[in-house]
Amino acid sequence: MFSPRSLLALPTAMLLLACLPVEARTVYRCVRNGTVSLSTAPEPGSKCEAKKIDDNAANVPNLWGSMGVFSGTLYQREQEGQLVYGTRKLPGSTVYLKFTVATPPGEPAHPGLGKVGKPRLDMYAKQFRSAARVTGVEDAWLRSIAHAESGFDARALSPKGAQGVMQLMPDVSRQYGVVDPYSSVESINAGAKHLKSLFKRYHNDLVLVAAAYNAGIGAVTRYKGVPPYAETQAYVEKVRALHQRYQQALGTAPLRPADSTSVETKAAAMKK
Repeated sequence: MFSPRSLLALPTAMLLLACLPVEARTVYRCVRNGTVSLSTAPEPGSKCEAKKIDDNAANVPNLWGSMGVFSGTLYQREQEGQLVYGTRKLPGSTVYLKFTVATPPGEPAHPGLGKVGKPRLDMYAKQFRSAARVTGVEDAWLRSIAHAESGFDARALSPKGAQGVMQLMPDVSRQYGVVDPYSSVESINAGAKHLKSLFKRYHNDLVLVAAAYNAGIGAVTRYKGVPPYAETQAYVEKVRALHQRYQQALGTAPLRPADSTSVETKAAAMKK
């Protein structure tokens, strides 16, 4: 087990893993009331999803999301006879250590893909809302994909043969019963269904969903993560940046870390 001091130099996902025995590599990402926390066991009262961490992974995944730089606390508590560590203050918790982490921000532009650009809420608004309602895929995410893929051009055709607003390959279009790939309604509905299947496959991991949408499921499987293609890596970052902008434009508040303070807020408070 690492010492508390050594924890501060570890990637964010490892803040909890460092408290565990070597063989244990499961972290629970728990959401409640618009806040997210990491824990070594499911939190009572939160919706939690288990995340498996590969011991041999070259890069430890960021389980927080893009939340800027913030300071938080790792707590310990007893739950069902076991010692549990988490970043949300629950009844019976005691402070284990304080930490400050930096989560990756979205990039403003990417080589070969151009500038991210401003959200365009006027494009196919009714279709995106309908597809989001039917499939459960977030409206902001659907718009981000369409923005990155075609710039909302229903007649778009890529050099590789991807078609329409959502730039679906012909085999994907056939899979979802698309008759006219250049119909905005059919393209958006099929794209949403395809994204829904990717979210299910990758357990709601936005990075892997974006990578698979761009490079294909086979490439993500072959490389056990985001393929080392410059285009795909740039695409993933572009979609994540767009996602944040569409969330803000649509008034969808992104998750924030539980029981934490942003470094900017903390600095401002100290100046008063």
